Amino acid sequence: MTNSLASLESRLDALRAEWVGAAPAFGAAVEAGAERGLDDVVAMNDAGLVRVVEVAGGLRRQLDAVLAALAAEVDLRSDAAFGAEGLAKRHGQRNAIQLVASTVGATPRQAAMLVRVGAASRPRASFTGEPMPPRRPAVAGALASGAIGLEAADAICTMLDRVAPRTSVARAAAYEVELAAFATSVPYSLLQRAVTHAEARLDPDGVAPHDEALREQRSLTITEEASGMVRLHGRFDVTTAAPIKAAVEQLVTEVLQRRRATSDNRPDGDGPVVDDLRSIPQLQADALADLARHALGCAEMPTVSKTTVVVRLHADALDEALPCDHADAAIRGAVDARDDRVVHGAAARPTTPCMLGSIDGFDRVLSAAMLRRMAADAELIPMVLGGRSEPLDVGRSKRLFTRAQRLALAERDGGCASCGRNIGYVDAHHIRWWERDSGSTDLDNGVLLCTHCHHQVHRDGWSIISRRHEIWFLPPPHVDPEQRPRLGGRARFELRDVA
Repeated sequence: MTNSLASLESRLDALRAEWVGAAPAFGAAVEAGAERGLDDVVAMNDAGLVRVVEVAGGLRRQLDAVLAALAAEVDLRSDAAFGAEGLAKRHGQRNAIQLVASTVGATPRQAAMLVRVGAASRPRASFTGEPMPPRRPAVAGALASGAIGLEAADAICTMLDRVAPRTSVARAAAYEVELAAFATSVPYSLLQRAVTHAEARLDPDGVAPHDEALREQRSLTITEEASGMVRLHGRFDVTTAAPIKAAVEQLVTEVLQRRRATSDNRPDGDGPVVDDLRSIPQLQADALADLARHALGCAEMPTVSKTTVVVRLHADALDEALPCDHADAAIRGAVDARDDRVVHGAAARPTTPCMLGSIDGFDRVLSAAMLRRMAADAELIPMVLGGRSEPLDVGRSKRLFTRAQRLALAERDGGCASCGRNIGYVDAHHIRWWERDSGSTDLDNGVLLCTHCHHQVHRDGWSIISRRHEIWFLPPPHVDPEQRPRLGGRARFELRDVA
């Protein structure tokens, strides 16, 4: 704890230094701010404010690490074995979580997280009193240094605890090291994707039972409120939600595209008579109602544009023994005789990572059995992958990126290749510009980017290096003087180098 306090003091000193450095160069500006009743935060310059926030964030993360260690000790001293003499009960609380929550001013959920992370990251002792490393040493080191936050540490530790009975200690340790390092450089949302993929690889046999358990929890309730509004509350597993999400998003996207087209340099009178001012939630509500009217056969319903659910599955998963039903026929038909590795009626074998797949637009990894059943729907397009996850049966275009090419790019990039944004909000772009650089429209010159990252890449001068299975971003000198390449795309969060 002495070292932890020293680290906190060092970080606090750094915060003080940055705070002073963020002040204006001339005292007049500070005095003017004081006269207006503004504090010194308002007077900070932009660059200084960002540095202060960064250092303060590191201080908070280190303080959370100390709180986690303290919470774990409170939990030990409040064990049920102590009965009424336990620490929590002597302070009038039922358990350690309630005691931590009341003393820290946190919710029970936050207090439970502190206890869990503290228990996983605190040093241990053997039965003979000899010191032992923490149960999760890589996470403990990253947390203590302030490199990762409490939520990231909890996500990694709880996943490793779930799979511990069904994987080897060595594999779990290898993934812990990679995930802890990955968490230091990516936002929490991208870490969650990496944790999801890591869990599926560490415990592939647990994916299918979990899929079924989630499906059993699906529900939809429709309630008429006293205000006159009707509330729809639904919880769906991924396979149930996928067609709903795809259909609603397609209708909303069309409206947004029409809205954008009519606002881009159109002369007066060349747009809709009445402006469409609906918010995104309103558009989604209207889209759901439109789909329901269409299903009821309403003749007034405008034509609903066709959309698809893209299912991604490794070709080896087709060898898995399942009853020969419509699902088998649909997904095998997409492969046809063009992949001679498909063996009908192959013997059953244990699930491996290649027996898993995914649905575009969702982070969750699904079992091959679940995806086969989905493929029985004629509107589902299986994206069958060969060795080294190379897309099969995708076409090429000499001008615009075709649908087949976008599907292939999505397999490599997994959404926005830069920030990891959902695949439903990205577009295919030329790395070497079509007009300026005479760039070709092929897979090696394509990348999926969201609108923000697309503009940022061009504005700041990033370079992109494309490979069939990987995408790399080369920062400009003002971002990284050494211009070290940064891995992007799906390979970044799938941690493919871990055995």
